[in-house]
Parts: sequence; structure tokens; C-alpha cells
Amino acid sequence: KSTTTGHLIYKCGGIDSRTIEKFEKEAAELGKGSFKYAWVLDKLKAERERGITIDIALWKFQTAKYEVTVIDAPGHRDFIKNMITGTSQADCAILIIASGTGEFEAGISKDGQTREHALLAFTLGVRQLIVALNKMDTCKWSEDRYNEIVKETSNFIKKVGYNPKSVPFVPISGFNGDNMLEPSPNCP
Repeated sequence: KSTTTGHLIYKCGGIDSRTIEKFEKEAAELGKGSFKYAWVLDKLKAERERGITIDIALWKFQTAKYEVTVIDAPGHRDFIKNMITGTSQADCAILIIASGTGEFEAGISKDGQTREHALLAFTLGVRQLIVALNKMDTCKWSEDRYNEIVKETSNFIKKVGYNPKSVPFVPISGFNGDNMLEPSPNCP
């Protein structure tokens, strides 16, 4: 999730390429080269060492139309209080779902974090929801996989209180940046 969020900030012009290159170099030195975008928001030493978000992180930038504050909230169950703090300040939530085989199923299971995060977002008053189906590149942008995840996710967000017909479902690759701001040729 932090990789996707950091890459989105980069693509929106919220951070320059030199800083990303610096993070890539530092991450590579620790054997975590793929974390360059996550490190935009994951600043704590423990977050960088463990590869998980512990505390909320804020990042502000402006687009031509909006002033945007991105709040990266922890997804890990141990830090749910921090996730609640971040989500309670949001106008819109992007529910980032891992589309990989087994990852989606774990998140959507009865005790899964995906399910809990959607419920908390709605309970905390966040009515605008976007669902990003991340890591679609790992399942070769399979339309069947996309449809399966949309169907399952629609069922549970409806039970939470969202109208699935008004929720955009966007297949992406957060690491590669595919389909995040503009259509990707990799996404059929």
C-alpha cells in the first residue's frame, strides 16, 4: 500500500525524481530496492526495516485543481488504532487490495484486514471510496481475476454501507505505476 501511495504522489508531482533515486539507493543498500516509493511515506527506522507502515504519514501537494493531503495509514492489524486516526481525517478513501493469488483471499476473509478497513472507513464517515486492485501485473492483468475481485469486494462493501455501483474499481500496478493516472497499455 505504501509503495502505491508513494508512487501516486510521485506521479502527481508531489516529490521529485532525485528524491526517489535517493530512496532507491538507500533501500538497495538494505536489500530493499523495491521499497523506493514506500519510503516516501515510511520514515521510521522500524517501518523501513520491517517493511510495514506503523504510524500515519501525511504528504501534501497541489494539482491544477486541488490541494491534496495524502494520509498513508497502516494496514497491519497491530497498528489499527493508527489506521483509525488517519482514516477519521479523510474525505475519500482508496482501498488498496492485493490482487495476487492468496493475498486477496486473505484480506477478504472473515477476519481479513481489507474487510475491516472498508468497515472502519464507512463507520468513520468516509463516503467516497475508490477500490484499487493492486498487483494486477502479478496475475497478468487477468480479466477473470479482476471480475472475481470486483464481485467479491462489491458484495462486502455493500453490506458495510457503500453502493458498489458508485465505487470505481481500478486495476493497477502500484510498483510499476500502471493505470494509476492514465490508461496503461499493459492493462487490456
